[in-house]
Amino acid sequence: MTVWPLKFRESGDGEFLFADDAGGFFFSDRSFLERYANGELSPADQSFLRGNGHAFEREGDPDWTAFTYRWTQRQATQKELSYVILVPTLRCNLTCGYCQVSRAPETAPGFDWTDESLTATLSFIGAMKGSQIKVEFQGGEPLLRIDLLEQVRSFVRTRFPGSQFVVCTNLQRLGDREWAFLDQEDTFVSTSLDGDRGTHQRQRTHDDLATDAFFRNLTEAVQRLGPGKVSALPTLDVDEPPDFEELVSNFESFGMQTIYLRPINHQGFARRRRSDPRSIAKWNTLHSSFIDYLIGRNHRTGRYVEEYYFSQCLRRFLRSGADDHVDLRNPNFFASDYIVIDHDGQLYPTDEARMLSRIGRVDLSVGTVTTGIDQAKVQLLNHASLNNFDPDCIHCVYQPFCGTDVVDDLSRDGRIDLARTDTWFCQRHMSLFDKIVEVIRRRDEPALKSVAKWARVPSWGDHMIPVHA
Repeated sequence: MTVWPLKFRESGDGEFLFADDAGGFFFSDRSFLERYANGELSPADQSFLRGNGHAFEREGDPDWTAFTYRWTQRQATQKELSYVILVPTLRCNLTCGYCQVSRAPETAPGFDWTDESLTATLSFIGAMKGSQIKVEFQGGEPLLRIDLLEQVRSFVRTRFPGSQFVVCTNLQRLGDREWAFLDQEDTFVSTSLDGDRGTHQRQRTHDDLATDAFFRNLTEAVQRLGPGKVSALPTLDVDEPPDFEELVSNFESFGMQTIYLRPINHQGFARRRRSDPRSIAKWNTLHSSFIDYLIGRNHRTGRYVEEYYFSQCLRRFLRSGADDHVDLRNPNFFASDYIVIDHDGQLYPTDEARMLSRIGRVDLSVGTVTTGIDQAKVQLLNHASLNNFDPDCIHCVYQPFCGTDVVDDLSRDGRIDLARTDTWFCQRHMSLFDKIVEVIRRRDEPALKSVAKWARVPSWGDHMIPVHA
């Protein structure tokens, strides 16, 4: 019998988490680790490993085939281009201090699509294959050019019968034309809500009138469009985070049960902030505390709020195929199923890549909307867009569930060849997956119920977790 290579990590209380390359995992103790490392597996060890898909008798047998299938299912597959992020204008009517896109002033000239850019964008989209497409309008503040949004949506609807549109807007200034555009079945709104009113005003709006306008428009958006059509994301300053209860209550008051906590990104104007080398540890502590808070609050209220990224990573840990979130999948090939078209017609593999290029850090453009995608540049980026052969990742128990972020590495460190464990990305996800392991092993009723809801399963308990005594 051959055992597939097992990686391991101590998870506390004398337990170790073991996982194979296909993401099959179980918990055991140090004595098993010693037997495995010394090649002294007992008959009971062998029976457990064979029965749980961690071993096979010979190449090509059903156990071998099943493992290779599971491993394949863990790899994100390259798909046809079906998702475009459009930046018709970089101008904005807010001056957020942590702006990651380096927005231009509202009255600044030269930061909108030209007629030629619009025509080329429509031609680029029209050449995409398939019958479905998702278009996300970003900025700046895209509603400043409602005329361009209208032309794009009108064209896309005629070309793609299955189309969906997302407008990322600060909801500061909306008139009849803007509301008419948003109030459509195929159109969704994404905005920023930085917790309680005081935090939102301090970080984004800066005065009472602008703050009043935002909350008034957010309330109207939820009433007009319905809570399922409006989502919001908070950006948290780790040094001045909002009160958890006020943050969650504020989201719930608008019918939102999903909250995606985001740290201030090291992009755009946010780079002017002094970088605290301890910030990742502080963020990990904050995020872990928020998960604990949600578990307790969910049990107390009976309303199950989730932190989006934790739930996404939890589902990746438990099963294959959870690859919808473009920031965490492996391989994470660029310019495959989505691409960004900037205000000047440049193509970028990710939104963060266009932010990094904007400040002159490094040019990560991969072509123009007129000339098309430069596949040579894309392939160069793709060489570092998987963790399968990274010298640090190959020894990590969390490798099957994790991914890579080349753009973030370049942004923070200016290079992509640092030891993986020294990067923000790795330190963030090691902490996050450690938290997942802790939470799924808890036996108290609050944790069991929240894990079940977040994992999208009817119930959760010890029967869901393989343990080898």
